[in-house]
Amino acid sequence: MAGEPFLRPDWPAPDCVRALTTLRDGAGLSLPPFDRFNLGLHSGDDPDTVRANRDELVRHAALLGMPHWLKQVHGTTIAIEPDFLQHDDEPEADAAIARTAGRVLAILSADCLPVLLCSRDGRVVGAAHAGWRGLAAGVLERTIEAMQAAPDTLMAWLGPAAGQQAYEVGEEVHAAFVDADTRNRDAFVATRAGHWLCDLYALARRRLADAGVTNVHGGGLCTISDAQRFYSYRRDGQTGRMASLIWIASETGEILR
Repeated sequence: MAGEPFLRPDWPAPDCVRALTTLRDGAGLSLPPFDRFNLGLHSGDDPDTVRANRDELVRHAALLGMPHWLKQVHGTTIAIEPDFLQHDDEPEADAAIARTAGRVLAILSADCLPVLLCSRDGRVVGAAHAGWRGLAAGVLERTIEAMQAAPDTLMAWLGPAAGQQAYEVGEEVHAAFVDADTRNRDAFVATRAGHWLCDLYALARRRLADAGVTNVHGGGLCTISDAQRFYSYRRDGQTGRMASLIWIASETGEILR
């Protein structure tokens, strides 16, 4: 629909699985440089405004409850229900797993790669925050393991992230991937001494495939290059955060409390 503040994944997920990524415009109250639909509480924006934006997200997406937010730290800790639902505050984790209808998982990003996963039967969903540190440390592999489903029954969607055409990295990032697996050389294009353009999407696809998940969709949307739709920390420094959500809906198509 025109003006909808979401990007909806194009993937063959089962009918009971819902997913979306928010866009920076079309909703929200945040002022520059966070304009408008900033959902990151720790981005430097006014906290009350961010909370109002989160309430607006619930209304726009027709959720019957607030998403389960995480305190993301570029690690590999997985929040698995029901344990993470018992936290009053955001648990420190970079991925989450749910099997109960209505539990909306949320990943915040502004260049890092959000990865949404679900099983073909719709019984389990997962969401991971795959910045380069978490990706190199194995956050995707740990998420897949925690889903406790055969990897060949899972599918993944790669959300908006820093694209290779604009994402230049240095020795630390290059070494983190190439020293561990020389096949990863093809995800880097040299630009100047000690610097490369990095293809996060290619790196994620390889790790997913090595873990047994080959049904992978999305990719190719560059947060750095598309200032109209996406926040980008690399491009702007102080900026907002998009949210990538996934949840299991009820059989009637409504979200359960």
